[in-house]
Formats: sequence, C-alpha cells, structure tokens
Amino acid sequence: MSSLRDYKPAMAMLALQFSYAVVALSTRAALLQGMNPRVFVVYRQAIATLFMAPMAYLSSRKYKSSSMGLRSFSLIFFIALLGVTINQNTYFEGLYLASSSMASAMGNLIPAITFVMASIVGLEKIDLGSVRSVAKILGTIFCVGGAISMALLRGPKLLNTEFLPEKSFLFRSSGGENWLLGCLFLFASACCWSLWLILQVPVSASYPDHLSLSAWMCFLATLQSATFAIFTEPDPEAWNLHSSLEIFCCFFSGAIGSGVSFCVQAWCISKRGPLFSAMFNPLCTVIVTILAALLLHEEIYTGR
Repeated sequence: MSSLRDYKPAMAMLALQFSYAVVALSTRAALLQGMNPRVFVVYRQAIATLFMAPMAYLSSRKYKSSSMGLRSFSLIFFIALLGVTINQNTYFEGLYLASSSMASAMGNLIPAITFVMASIVGLEKIDLGSVRSVAKILGTIFCVGGAISMALLRGPKLLNTEFLPEKSFLFRSSGGENWLLGCLFLFASACCWSLWLILQVPVSASYPDHLSLSAWMCFLATLQSATFAIFTEPDPEAWNLHSSLEIFCCFFSGAIGSGVSFCVQAWCISKRGPLFSAMFNPLCTVIVTILAALLLHEEIYTGR
C-alpha cells in the first residue's frame, strides 16, 4: 500500500500530460478557426475559478489554521500574474504562430530551466561526483539542444502541409518569421512556467491548502487577464464564441487544464519538488506530435 502511495505523484503527472495534449490540440484548432487567444485565457481562468471555488470552500474547513496573510496574498498574486496571465498569453500566441507540436516541444525546456533556477536558489544541489547530478546536467543540455534544433532546423518535409491564416493576432509576417516569433513566445512562456514551479515551494509552505490556493490563482488570473484583454482587444466581437469546439476548449482547459492541473501540480511539488514535476513535460511532446500530424495535418520535418 505504501508503494502505491509512492507512485501517486508519477501517475498524477502522467495523467496531466495527456490532459495538456488535449488542451494543446483542441486550442490550436480553435485558434485557427478565429478564436482570440487573449479572450480565451480570460474564459479559461473564469471557468477554472467557478470549477475550483466549491471544492476550495469545502477544503478550507480542513485547513482552518491556514490564514490568508499579506505575504501569502502577495505571493499568490505574483505567481498568478507570472505563471498564469503572462505565461498563458505568451503560450497561446506562440501556439498560434508556430504549431501545437512545437509548443509542446518547447515545453521540454522547462526541466532544463527549472534545474538551472532550482540550482541557483539552492533547491537542487550539484555534485559533479554524483551520477544523479551528471545525469541532470546532461539532460539539461539535451533539452536545450533539442528545443533549439526544433526551432531552427527543418530538412525535407515528411508529412502534411500546415494551414496558417495570413493575419496573425499580433503581427503580420512571413511563415518563417511567424515560426521563429512563435518560438520566442513559447520560450518566454517556458521561463515563466519554470519560475512558477520554483515559487510553488514558498507559496505552498505559506499557504498549504492546495485547492484553495488553486482557486485563488485562477480568480486573480481572471482579473489580470481580463484587464489585459480589455486594453489590447477593443473589438467586442472578439469575445463571442462561434463554435462548439471553442466552447469545449474553454470548458476543458479551464476545468482540467487550469483548475485541476494547478492543484495536482502544487500537490506533486509539495511531495517531490519542482524538478520532478517538470521532468514529465517531454511525454506531452510525443503525444502531441503524433496526434497533431494525424488530426491537424501539421508539418513534420526530418530536422525536427
């Protein structure tokens, strides 16, 4: 029984990677249909808040000793801004400009960036005489090299022709420029997510109720994202949802991709640390790349 409990964090992270794959694929398809990425982030976080609030209320009875002090609120506000508002707006812009497989592949940078950040702040100890430390360093090098090669190398095309409308949500440029610009957005998103993972350690220590913590993050991110979207998207038509796919994306990514995943991530990090959570990201790349080629007809090149 104890051995099963030891595997629970790993099983939870495996399930999360499959849910992230569904979010990436369905959202990519919805963005190509015309859904605005900034408006999508607002709807996603609002639905996540509504989904998490009842469970957070019931959970708060268990943690009566946990109080929302100024320090806890400031930390939660900051990680909501960094790990949700900025992270998701840059991620979905990059997802649109590049591809779903590229977005998932750039997520492989997260373990490397997290390892570097965790080493700087002292959460990870580097011992060159330890096989474990050497493996982490080599893994970091391979993660960075793989992401760079996917961004810069193409080679002969293996499968499909990707469809991308001429008008980007933020820029108008050629396909190659769109691709590299999308990679830059995705890299910025990976940095934000890595820092979010690191900050989960002090936040969880300050406010250990993971359900309530997730609900607060989603609520604050909704307010932050709505403020950003209102200033950057003055057209009221952009807030309309035009298809069942867009509605499904908002509900699934809000309830599962944000609400449940934030709670599971915080729980896993409290059990195994931030690097353990980040290590599972490459699995999502495999799932998304295969399904994106089959379902979305995304291009696959030998160089990538």
